[in-house]
Amino acid sequence: MKIIIHGGFFSESDQSSEVKTAKQNSLKDIVQKSFEYLQNNSAFDTVAYAVSLLENDELYNAGMGSQIQSDGVIRMSAAIMDGSTQKMSGVINIEEVKNPVFVARELMKEDDRVLGGEGAKAYAEEHGFENFSTEIAQRRKEYEEKLKTGGKGTVGCVAIDKDGKLAVATSTGGKGFELPGRISDSATVAGNYANSDCAVSCTGVGEDIVSNATAAKIVTRVTDGMSLENAFTKTFDELKTIDGFAGAIAIDKEGHIYHQDSHPTMVFASFDGENFKIFK
Repeated sequence: MKIIIHGGFFSESDQSSEVKTAKQNSLKDIVQKSFEYLQNNSAFDTVAYAVSLLENDELYNAGMGSQIQSDGVIRMSAAIMDGSTQKMSGVINIEEVKNPVFVARELMKEDDRVLGGEGAKAYAEEHGFENFSTEIAQRRKEYEEKLKTGGKGTVGCVAIDKDGKLAVATSTGGKGFELPGRISDSATVAGNYANSDCAVSCTGVGEDIVSNATAAKIVTRVTDGMSLENAFTKTFDELKTIDGFAGAIAIDKEGHIYHQDSHPTMVFASFDGENFKIFK
């Protein structure tokens, strides 16, 4: 059993020791709580749980820390994928729910598993998700001042459980000040992908991640026999050709954990019950 989480990237305005320490402490707490949860739950349920904790923390650009779009509205996206069934479900541009990842998980039981906008919100209401504003004062201040602090942010989790099953979940509050209706990578296989061989969650500039099909490429290469490290290297080399901005976390079926970013600094933490690693 192993788990790795990410909390997006630092922005230029986040390069303070206070913010860095806060994120390190937060990620350590969340990854340890999530590993404890993994002891008695599947990888699928664990990644949803871990991402919900990240969504609930205002430090990250998802859920309670979500950015405000150019029309003054917060729209969030999230996805979850079960590596053993290769089924993914997600919500795109959903408004006024506390934990988009839980709505995404609920959709896994449906035939139509990815919903957007008003349809996603209506589904959430029909299934008992209360109306909830995720706007915080800091994000409103940034919006009003037209500052993009923390804009390249997403949260994600990859886990492998005691049965060797893999799962991944990813959630984002957008890049901030984007055009209404923009769709990023988080609820697509470019940013959130898993099968029985490997699972990957991405963060960064959604358009770059989609153009490079980052998560799907890494998983496919591992499935075809490439090592996890080599799959990352080749995929990120291809990202360089478009000057792409991305980071990714992954676990393969052998339990190998890997992470890489194209620019500093993706914030992450991993734990296997004994070894704990966190970004520096």
